[in-house]
Amino acid sequence: MSDTQAERTPGTDRPVGYRGTRAAAQPTGWVGWVIFAGIVMIVEGAFHIIDGLVALFERSYYLVTSSHLALHVNYLGWGWAHMALGVLFILVGFGVLAGQTWARVVGIALAVISAIINLAFIAAYPVWGVILIALDIVIIYALAMHGRELKEAA
Repeated sequence: MSDTQAERTPGTDRPVGYRGTRAAAQPTGWVGWVIFAGIVMIVEGAFHIIDGLVALFERSYYLVTSSHLALHVNYLGWGWAHMALGVLFILVGFGVLAGQTWARVVGIALAVISAIINLAFIAAYPVWGVILIALDIVIIYALAMHGRELKEAA
């Protein structure tokens, strides 16, 4: 009779030479935070685009003139900065939802830049600036601490 049992790798129940995939780690509840961060990035991108459009077309909407901002840049410059940041936020937000590592890294960088821009622009709309800075902090935390879990779940 022939031996139908394959040789086993010592210490495992796998045959010698088996190159199967590693068992996937179970994602935790933090995956929801990463998905939340991706969605918030898309929404915040839309908010930045709206802020940019207001700065471009309705300069009298803001509480102070551009000369009273932390950085003396006219509202035209702020408008284009917000528009560009908004488009980037939307694109990177979709990348985060797809579980892309590059999107997590760029998302953290964009959230830091957004927080700094909103801090410099805070005199123009104080409450809204604080809300966006708080959302940026949530995005940074979710992507830095738990972003890898979304890639493993995908």
